[in-house]
Amino acid sequence: MKHFTKRTLVSGILAASMLTGVAKAQDLTIASSMPALEFPFFVHMQKSLAAAAEATGGIALIETDGQNSSTKQTGDVEAAIIQGVDGIIISPIDAVAMAPALQQAVEAGIPVVTIDRRVEGVDGIISHVGADNVKGGEAQANLIIDMFPDGARIVNLQGQPGASPAIDRNQGVHNILDSMSDKYEFVAEQTANFAREQGASVTEAILAGLDSPPDVIVAANDDMALGALQVVQEQGLDIAILGFDALPEALGSVRDGGLTATTEQFPGGQTEKALEVLLAHLQGESVEPLILLNPIMITSENLDQSERIGEVQ
Repeated sequence: MKHFTKRTLVSGILAASMLTGVAKAQDLTIASSMPALEFPFFVHMQKSLAAAAEATGGIALIETDGQNSSTKQTGDVEAAIIQGVDGIIISPIDAVAMAPALQQAVEAGIPVVTIDRRVEGVDGIISHVGADNVKGGEAQANLIIDMFPDGARIVNLQGQPGASPAIDRNQGVHNILDSMSDKYEFVAEQTANFAREQGASVTEAILAGLDSPPDVIVAANDDMALGALQVVQEQGLDIAILGFDALPEALGSVRDGGLTATTEQFPGGQTEKALEVLLAHLQGESVEPLILLNPIMITSENLDQSERIGEVQ
């Protein structure tokens, strides 16, 4: 393994980059792994990481797709260990299932930075860089209160079970609204696995089982929110719908009066920061073990604050 050969080349590994704010590197091989590149959110994260690596220079980036399978992502991490990469930047599919593979990487002397999704129970992870998903869920709940000060009936579309963003965003929503359950009632809560088609099918089934439509549907990502929007529009209903991720399509929908709001968590900023942290560690600098960006709610009134507003058609 080549774990420490390049990392001792202090003068060659890092220098300030005036253009990107990301450290310079020379002759480093870094493996990246996203949970599933079928989701536009992770495609954007991967592209942002690749752009940051290219702008930094001297980095060979091995890009892998977990294909929404912990088995596949585990295999990709194991392959990276065998290759003796200089570092791993990963968004783990499952906070628990990916722990053994990442523990192996740490034990092999390969620094690991997690982004967006954390992993549980692994000693030696260099840093986690992500959005504060609990605060993001709280922001969704606070917007519900602002929109419906007299109370609301709420449908909660939850994300993939076991995924840390799903857990945290759901926690955030409940942190705010559970203490006001006399006014804010969850009439249905169900996972739609972060998937648009499931967002539509779950919403359709929930609406069919309710005596009257809810006031708001809060979703743990934009894909589920857009799936719910399709059903709501087909049925001619007036229901506020809140997403999470600020995808360009969701931003366009907010602009055009479809979705009510979405939550911006700055995914490009997360990946750029993760690379910066990894390179700083390779230089021998101390880094923060936890770096969280604060999400904000995006409505039609502040679309210009979104990271990807320039991509909206």
